[in-house]
Amino acid sequence: MVLVFCVLALGLFSSALGSDYQDGENFTDMNRLRREFGRQSLEKSDLSKRSAGLNEQTCTFVPAAESALQDDTHTFTFRVRTMGSLSLAWVGDGSGVLLVLTTFQVPLFMMRYGQSNLYRSEDYGKTFEEVTHLINHTFIQTEFGIAISPDHSGKVILTGGVSETGRFRLFRSQDFGLTFVPTDLPFQPLIQMLYNPGDCNTLLTISVTLDLWLSKDFGATWRKIHDSVCLVRWGPKNKIYFTTNYNGSCNDKGTLELRKSADYGRSFVTVAKRVFSFVLGGRFVFASIMTGVGTERQIHVSTDEGEAWNVAQLPAVSHEQFYSILAVNQDMVFMHVDDPGDSGVGTIYVSGDRGIVFSKSLERHLHTTTGSDTDFSAITSLRGVYMTSVLTEDGIVETVITFDQGAKWQTLRRPLNSRCDTETSTNRPNRCRLHIHASYSTTMKMNVPMLPLSQPNAVGLILAHGSVGDVESALLPDVYVSDDGGYSWLLALRGPHHYAILDSGGLLVAVEHTNSPVNQIKFSTDEGQCWHTYNFTSDPLHFSGMDSEPGSRSMNVSLWGYRNDFSKWVVITIDFRKLLTRDCTEGDYVQWLAHSADPSGSNDGCVLGYKETFLRPRKASVCWNGRDYAVTKKLSPCPCTLDDYHCDFGYYRPENSSECVEQEEMRDRPLEFCLNGTTEQLQTSGYRKIPGDQCEGGFQPDRKETNLRRMCTSNTLYPSYLQTETSSLNAAVTAMVVIAFLVLSAVAGVWLVKKYVCGGRFLVHRYSVMREHVEANKIEGLDDIDTHYMETGKAQYNEDSDQDLLE
Repeated sequence: MVLVFCVLALGLFSSALGSDYQDGENFTDMNRLRREFGRQSLEKSDLSKRSAGLNEQTCTFVPAAESALQDDTHTFTFRVRTMGSLSLAWVGDGSGVLLVLTTFQVPLFMMRYGQSNLYRSEDYGKTFEEVTHLINHTFIQTEFGIAISPDHSGKVILTGGVSETGRFRLFRSQDFGLTFVPTDLPFQPLIQMLYNPGDCNTLLTISVTLDLWLSKDFGATWRKIHDSVCLVRWGPKNKIYFTTNYNGSCNDKGTLELRKSADYGRSFVTVAKRVFSFVLGGRFVFASIMTGVGTERQIHVSTDEGEAWNVAQLPAVSHEQFYSILAVNQDMVFMHVDDPGDSGVGTIYVSGDRGIVFSKSLERHLHTTTGSDTDFSAITSLRGVYMTSVLTEDGIVETVITFDQGAKWQTLRRPLNSRCDTETSTNRPNRCRLHIHASYSTTMKMNVPMLPLSQPNAVGLILAHGSVGDVESALLPDVYVSDDGGYSWLLALRGPHHYAILDSGGLLVAVEHTNSPVNQIKFSTDEGQCWHTYNFTSDPLHFSGMDSEPGSRSMNVSLWGYRNDFSKWVVITIDFRKLLTRDCTEGDYVQWLAHSADPSGSNDGCVLGYKETFLRPRKASVCWNGRDYAVTKKLSPCPCTLDDYHCDFGYYRPENSSECVEQEEMRDRPLEFCLNGTTEQLQTSGYRKIPGDQCEGGFQPDRKETNLRRMCTSNTLYPSYLQTETSSLNAAVTAMVVIAFLVLSAVAGVWLVKKYVCGGRFLVHRYSVMREHVEANKIEGLDDIDTHYMETGKAQYNEDSDQDLLE
């Protein structure tokens, strides 16, 4: 997993407070949006009221908290000045090893000069040892930083430049950064090393001349396996997928070939031509293929690793539109298709279990016109739950949530302990709703320092920034907490905060997001109902970010920043273990039925075909779950009802309705589609079971697919051209490409290429006073990062399939 935090030290927060929640290219009615999210100034007195948690008068005091935390608060100052950047990464799981790389660099024409320092901690960041000598004081590339293997085996790769020779060098460790082995590269890397999820000794990367290189011995030796490669991904079972174009321009979309190798580049097979972009997700391979009719392209899907393709039953899209794969699991796909024109909205479609037949799930889904940002969030603490934002007909941005994988959506309930202003609640009651801020809000320069946070081992728990009402609450959102997967919400902290989940939800911590120095951290032992404060230093810190070990099982949290003189990076690590003085016992847990809305009903809690009853900690229990805590649950099957079905192809659910009705544009049209080379006709009453739903008996609607025995094929794939060939080590791409990259390097100083990983995600934070960026959480089920590295000279994280050569 990759997560990048960059903090701008001066002027950041004041400018964030003064930003409009709008994008002039996204909406034609900008005045309406300005009225919704206009500028508002905040008095200092208002800010001061937001410094403490809510419900303080009813909260139970945690005994001896101050003294217990003071004994386990540790401060370390790094030698690097704040004008440089600082990257940190956890190595392993539960090892306590944290690596910190500090970098200071200056671009000078076509070269970069700088220095790097490496630090290592074995006690979760409480103390550090400088180990720069292990990398021979080599300058490590900031854009590559630290690459950690996702298998928790302790493998680490640092990529550096050797100024004397102009070559590039890897520093490789297989013992959690205790020692490093230097290895010179026969090429200049363009992207970070990609670990094979099936074997992390095997690596892939692309050079600046667009050659694809592979190593099978953890980077000790390298072999060029292909040239003119635009994008590469590891697939299942050690397979390699990549797009290539022999005209030397990866931006010539629609002319790419999608190729696959099953033998580490010894041979290749072309699985699709006329490719616009591609993506891998779950058991699906998606490709956007030019149709040959103007700028239109069709989405194709394969469930057998690209051997056979079917046209996804979705609207065709043009160059002016995009489609975006929002989430993928083993059962189904969520896909956004942009509406024509620069409307800033589109439609979410959900697939059947084969990923071929899609049906409408949500209209007017809010999306930036560039296709890279949306509020769509997968809630990992409860199955089937997703949140996102829509733009209503009257221009209101509204958060909606689904608890059944997109079958039905509903607006969020307003928290009982929040209020709207008098005008809103009286004259515009529809605006008095909770709106959750996510990636779209950060794109609009809202003061939202963190995206919604949930963890699989913290059942039902969600932390998110949100607002209730109009202008002021939107510009300075508060922190809200849900303990039941999004059904109900609680106003937890006033004003924006950085937050983290520790001890599998047994402990929450938060630090206020402000441009003033801070010396206070807030913590909760009851899932955000009550908050306590701890002054962690007598010398306030300009706060940059907060970090804890991935997985939310740790009891340590590190606060990063710098003192008033802006001279050095400082980390303050707090160990909360002694705060929870006893281990949790059986009596500290209570049974909880998920998705419970009507306790008197026999089907209460039935979602996706079964009930889930969890054992979860009592809120009043102040105890330690421990690193070995495992979620305990009991499953009970349910009879099938309307709620267990998506609307079928050509049908949709009107708002506030459980029944599916036929789409107007599909009336009196036969529902036919091409499946595996033959035409199938769909006869349906409008319902198909939600993929992954396990209901039994009950409501069983009629549905039949009939083979019409008519041959069909996708003329966009040109299957007769597909062929297998051996690897060819052709000459590099023309010198013009190299020159273009060098010019970009001189202008930009650095390619901002993000971290690549495979399998799971490792955690890398980067702090810098030179720029600000918070990378969104990775979409469920998709490979992690994609780069746009051609004419733009920069990289972008892409959560969709259509931007930046994804399919």
